[in-house]
Amino acid sequence: MAGRIFLIGAGPGDAELITLKAVKALASADVILLDDLVNRELLQHAPQARVIEVGKRGGCKSTPQHFINRMMVALAEQGQVVARLKGGDPFLFGRGGEEMLELRAAGIPVEVIPGITSGIAVPAMIGIPVTHRAYTHGVSFVTGHLQDGENGQNWKALAESGTTLVIYMGMKHISAITRELLASGMSPDTPAAAIQNGSLPQQQHVTSTLSHLTTAVRQAGLGSPAIIVIGDVVRLAHSKDLLQSVLIAA
Repeated sequence: MAGRIFLIGAGPGDAELITLKAVKALASADVILLDDLVNRELLQHAPQARVIEVGKRGGCKSTPQHFINRMMVALAEQGQVVARLKGGDPFLFGRGGEEMLELRAAGIPVEVIPGITSGIAVPAMIGIPVTHRAYTHGVSFVTGHLQDGENGQNWKALAESGTTLVIYMGMKHISAITRELLASGMSPDTPAAAIQNGSLPQQQHVTSTLSHLTTAVRQAGLGSPAIIVIGDVVRLAHSKDLLQSVLIAA
């Protein structure tokens, strides 16, 4: 009898930020395919399940996506209930859409269980709403990490959009990103923030201006995983952090 697959979003990191529906799905799983950034505390919801690490982290050696796809199909064809557990939301830079299409093509039943994405939750942890009527009319979620052969982001269009920019996987290229935005006409004084390990006890962040963001990040020793936020809504972060970071970077 064929099994089934759950594509589950684990949320931004804090184990309490997973949904009840995801917890129920984990309790029914025979196997969990676990991404690297998922909080291991969540495994308490599936003590019966076999856990297979399929770590995927930007800039590090990762399990090939085609191998993960084949593994999910094979396990489901064996009658297993598989929980594919991903950080954040599986459909936002999580390759969940690719996995769903592979499973559909193989005739495997798949249910998507959304998760809280880091791009919204992590800025909120330091008081930044990604939208606010007094500051911006929208938000753009983009990735700073591109695979070989992919075209770069249209930073000029993003700079001119007037939206909050939330950048995933951008720390490795933060200098190039800020340089592109400045060259595209974005004001050097645009508020900006970088938040590492958002929602976890080891969370750290800096708030600065676009022109000083790279320096502030380096001085604070921040790295991945982190979310970068650029736009006027960053003014709503804790004011003392913004002042201190600007003074340090200046």
